[in-house]
Amino acid sequence: MDARTYLDTYFPQFEAGLKEQIAINTVIKTIKAGEQLIQTGQYFRSTMLVVEGRLKLYREGEEGNEFFMYYLLPGNACALSMVCATQTHQTSEIMAKAVEDSIVLMVPLSMMEQLMQEFKSWYSFVVETYRSRFEELLSIVDQVMFKGMDERLVVYLDNQQKVLQTQQLYITHQEIANDLHSSREVISRLLKKMEQQNRLRLHRNYIEMLPV
Repeated sequence: MDARTYLDTYFPQFEAGLKEQIAINTVIKTIKAGEQLIQTGQYFRSTMLVVEGRLKLYREGEEGNEFFMYYLLPGNACALSMVCATQTHQTSEIMAKAVEDSIVLMVPLSMMEQLMQEFKSWYSFVVETYRSRFEELLSIVDQVMFKGMDERLVVYLDNQQKVLQTQQLYITHQEIANDLHSSREVISRLLKKMEQQNRLRLHRNYIEMLPV
């Protein structure tokens, strides 16, 4: 699809003039699964609108360990890059990589101020993007501070199921451990406990979520 078709499909709330401006100035970028899109310390030149696939945003510790933040799906945008449009020489403090083969529209940050002033739908979209990401981060803080790992694992699996819209989750115990900042042994033990409670089934290559 071309940029205008992507915008019509995943950003129908945008005004016709806004879609035209973005379509003229955007670059369509394809990212292979596993490919890094944003790195810590990187300068932003564009914000990205996701139109295919799934991107994972996370923080990386000094020892290379990961802390999962949230996913970007079709119809989403990168809030951090939007923030950087208002700051001089602001660099990224997060990492982002493609979980699946993905496509994004790269919109130059130099256009942000113009789009905010000229198009109400873009202004509303930016504000809503900030709000939704802030709420997701608050939820993560609440889980880390006030919930045990067993509760966090349940929430994580429920979110995975909702995002992927499937009961079969092709994700390894180590990947879950990385996302929840835990160890594979702890996650495996908790998953086994959930299986004994008939909440899921563990298969060789995937986790099957069972109806509650």
